[in-house]
Amino acid sequence: MTENKKRLLTGIKPTAETLHLGNYFGALKPFLDMYGEYESFLMLADYHALTTVRNGETLRHNSYEVVRDYLAAGFDPKKAILFQQSAIGVHPELAWIFECLVTVPFLMMAHAYKDKVSKGEEANTGLFNYPMLMAADILLYDTDIVPVGEDQRQHVEYAREAASKFNKAYGQTFKEPQERILKEVAIVPGTDGRKMSKSYGNVIPLFGTKDAITKAVMSIVTDSSGGRPVNVYSIHKLFKTEEELAPLYEENSGKYKLLKDALVEDIEKMIAPMRERRAGVSDEEVKDILKDGTEKARAIAEAKMKDVRAKIGVTL
Repeated sequence: MTENKKRLLTGIKPTAETLHLGNYFGALKPFLDMYGEYESFLMLADYHALTTVRNGETLRHNSYEVVRDYLAAGFDPKKAILFQQSAIGVHPELAWIFECLVTVPFLMMAHAYKDKVSKGEEANTGLFNYPMLMAADILLYDTDIVPVGEDQRQHVEYAREAASKFNKAYGQTFKEPQERILKEVAIVPGTDGRKMSKSYGNVIPLFGTKDAITKAVMSIVTDSSGGRPVNVYSIHKLFKTEEELAPLYEENSGKYKLLKDALVEDIEKMIAPMRERRAGVSDEEVKDILKDGTEKARAIAEAKMKDVRAKIGVTL
């Protein structure tokens, strides 16, 4: 482990969701702001995506795309280990061992599982066992810190429980990780004032063209009773300080079109360089980065599993 640095691990799941400003300010940017403080691991969680993605070409495409997103947004693979979960076979192996230590009622308390059941959706076995695969992901690397939103705190609690049960049964082996709760940049508002979400159709695309950004911004719902359009201003505060925005909004009180134009320019100023970087990242570059990071991660994970196998008695 790097001297004086704690180890951080987080995962990115290659689902079909196109990133928008809510994703960027709520999860991606907070990670990019902190990962240099730690010895960081960023995992392409492609096995986790199998609970919902049922097409091989789609998963493969999404995997390239999500890595491209992170690279475009500023992630530096020289400063952290970016690796592919499915290329390291000990992840599901350790998950199975943990599954033999926890109970069915314990897994039934998982929020994601209960949510699916309550909605009458398919709660497949992969979703049911999901917390133990996630525990394996975390514990294989002697992780100290796992950055999560408040609604994901339980994932880290499950990992601690798996570590505790294994350590009690077989002797001290796994660290018990701690969550670092990400204080979201409030809730990033969408074009209709609700939380920005693809399911609401109220998003501003993170890597969209200027035309796409303009179209989204111009659709922002405004309140004609006030001089300052609340929804426009709420999004604008993500790009400039209130002190910087004050004169603009005072001088152009009630001029909603002009204020939206100013927001478009500020969004474009941030996104244009990222969009250009993203266009320059080839599939081969993604593969090379993942291959290099996976080799490094595999060495750590295999060393941990060698110890685990000896302790549980499968090494003869």
